[in-house]
Amino acid sequence: MSLDAPRTEPRTEPRPERLTADEARLRLGHARTTRLIQLRALDESGQADDQLMAAQLAAIERVLKEIDEAFARVEDGTYGACLGCGKPVPGERLEILPYTRYCVACQRRAATAA
Repeated sequence: MSLDAPRTEPRTEPRPERLTADEARLRLGHARTTRLIQLRALDESGQADDQLMAAQLAAIERVLKEIDEAFARVEDGTYGACLGCGKPVPGERLEILPYTRYCVACQRRAATAA
């Protein structure tokens, strides 16, 4: 193949539809660490009584709870299955939101029902 010829083969191997348990734990651990750093930064700012800061704190704590629940799903073997329809959550979605409980369609339904 010459240097000027376009590449026709894929650059990377296709990703599996589901993350392995170890990959899920790694991504969840990273998400948890990031949220804990955010909590520490909010705490150090000393403005926890501000309404915006309180909302941020509540959101971070909610995500930490979702991360803990996702760790439990990894342990019981249900991680990666949508809690709404039972179908596998796409791997790309789990890469972005490793603690997600729903596929996109079920997440939309849950959001409109709330």
